[in-house]
Amino acid sequence: MMDLRAKQVQAYLSRQGLVPQNFTVPTPTSSAAAAAVGCSVGEIAKSILLLVGKQPVIVLTSGDTKVKSGRLKQAAGLTGKVKLPDADEVERYTGFAPGGVSPFLLPEGLPVFLDQSLQRFELIYPAAATDSSAVALSFSLLEELSGGKIVDVCDIQELTDIQEE
Repeated sequence: MMDLRAKQVQAYLSRQGLVPQNFTVPTPTSSAAAAAVGCSVGEIAKSILLLVGKQPVIVLTSGDTKVKSGRLKQAAGLTGKVKLPDADEVERYTGFAPGGVSPFLLPEGLPVFLDQSLQRFELIYPAAATDSSAVALSFSLLEELSGGKIVDVCDIQELTDIQEE
């Protein structure tokens, strides 16, 4: 059962002409989402909330990449330690539970960074506001709908080295 926030995001996506997919299996990781969607791990657009110092930021990147802290701090113009927040902080800052953080309808003022690694693919699949959903769209449409800034803050990982965040 979808919560109100997820219904709002999926209605928003439908108004953009997009068709959110809801799966019967959870897709909280890039590999699980890729298996459900039927695409490569790299085509999954994972939304990662990170705290740079005390400032929350969202990084959207390919499922086969790892965020590099130094490059993120430089791109964001922030200083301080980069860390993953706990589940409560993810929900507080984004409005979404971990595993279902969507790049759409995020709170005002939350910086969104789109890693250029996503540009490799014709279609990419970010979460559609639940931990068992995705929506197919182009990088340019993701940029438009998320209001994100294109950055180079991630390195592509060999498949044997992928670590879910």
